[in-house]
Amino acid sequence: MRIDERLAAGSEPSFSFEFFPPRTDEGERNLGLALAELARLEPTFVSVTYGAGGTTDQKRKTVDIVRSIKAQHGLEAMAHFTCVGATVGELRETLDLMRDAGIENVLALRGDPPPGETEWTATEGGLSYSRELIDMIRSQYDFAIGAACFPEVHIHAASPESDLRYLKEKVDAGARFLITQLFFDNGAYWDFVARARDLGIEVPIVPGIMPITNYEQITRFTEMCGATIPFPLLRELGLRADQPGAVADFGVAYATLQCAELLAKGAPGIHFYTLNKSPATRAILSALRVLAPWRDAVPA
Repeated sequence: MRIDERLAAGSEPSFSFEFFPPRTDEGERNLGLALAELARLEPTFVSVTYGAGGTTDQKRKTVDIVRSIKAQHGLEAMAHFTCVGATVGELRETLDLMRDAGIENVLALRGDPPPGETEWTATEGGLSYSRELIDMIRSQYDFAIGAACFPEVHIHAASPESDLRYLKEKVDAGARFLITQLFFDNGAYWDFVARARDLGIEVPIVPGIMPITNYEQITRFTEMCGATIPFPLLRELGLRADQPGAVADFGVAYATLQCAELLAKGAPGIHFYTLNKSPATRAILSALRVLAPWRDAVPA
């Protein structure tokens, strides 16, 4: 079923999980375990990131995993899809493969520069922007198209205003739902949603949440993507930096409170960045379903 239809039809918030294609045998086992555990929570959908910058086999692995999730776990699954390292013809070949595999949902992204490169360069004969990718998909295929958005502004955007205008172009081109980059300050999300609505962006904006389980890892991630860790949170993490278990416990507690507040104020759901692990996400989502903070919430 199309994700835009699921988001519109659900009587309760959407809960979804993001996974990535593993590169090792141990990674394969970790993904299998995480899928088995998280599938029991009956998410609205799951997504699988794309092998941008890698080989054709790595990119097709996304399609294989999405197809397997649908077949083996009975879950609706979405394939991420980027412009990186492909001509328009090659992009169409992959989209044909997705369509023939029974995939109905695509998250259309420009993608990051390949490993070892810092500047974005379009492939000769390819596309430069996710809006172009969305337009191509919509004009030639029948996927439900999602897109990314950035409450704290994309790291390559000239300004918050230009970033939001470009997001409006993506929605006008055919994006039917949005998933945010990770963030830790709910105020940034609500300010972003308000500005998006003022600009005429009416599609669901699903918060993307990454539970903190590793101090070094989360500081590295936020440096790469430009997300901010509020000082009080950073201070508490620093106090536990040499105690991995304490960091994970605190990270789960913080994410649970963060998600509860978002849902209580009307967020349409939560998209968990799982890093192919299940314990933190399972604990948070189970607590949220017990608390049900969305009761009496006003839709955002």
